[in-house]
Amino acid sequence: MRTVIAEDSVLLRAGLTRLLDDGGFDVVEAVSDADQLLRAVEEHRPDMALVDVRMPPTHTDEGIRAALVIRQQFPAVAVVVLSQYVEERYATDLLSVRTTGVGYLLKDRVAHVTEFLDALRRVAAGGTALDPEVVAQLIVRHRPDPLERLTPRESEVLRLMAEGRSNNGIVDALRVSHSAVEKYISSIFTKLELPAAESDHRRVLAVLKFLRT
Repeated sequence: MRTVIAEDSVLLRAGLTRLLDDGGFDVVEAVSDADQLLRAVEEHRPDMALVDVRMPPTHTDEGIRAALVIRQQFPAVAVVVLSQYVEERYATDLLSVRTTGVGYLLKDRVAHVTEFLDALRRVAAGGTALDPEVVAQLIVRHRPDPLERLTPRESEVLRLMAEGRSNNGIVDALRVSHSAVEKYISSIFTKLELPAAESDHRRVLAVLKFLRT
């Protein structure tokens, strides 16, 4: 998986490059600001871009704005944004463009190497990866009425779905049967009024339903 890294901290940029190289990724370029990021993506057309939210010159939102440009202009490039803190507006903006090949992780997650690399692989394969802290905060702040219909267990399953867990991952996390997970998810779709449709990914729509309220 050919990857471009954008991170202004020299130490973290070097650390991420080494971590990804050791994890089987091919880091084709590592840059320090948003302009270099957009140039590198256009030049290399990587499978994935790993982007810091805050970069020079103002260290405010250059990274997330560049990530949104990539999502719009290079739809084949998966994007994972790294943030020091949960910034709800940025997470919502990122997810509103498209619901596949996207991730929003806190930098603390890098220390959990196996989970971090698994999340990157999931996004590069076209899935989603949201940091549990991001999911928890967004659910608390943006919980619309339909979510009030969910039972505590269904809410827990929805949270794990939002983190990008597969059915098998939910089974392992909750220690329940596959059939139980399937029933929970079916109930979530029903309560959130998400009928089956070939063109829609209901797992992602279930998560986005409260983000867009």
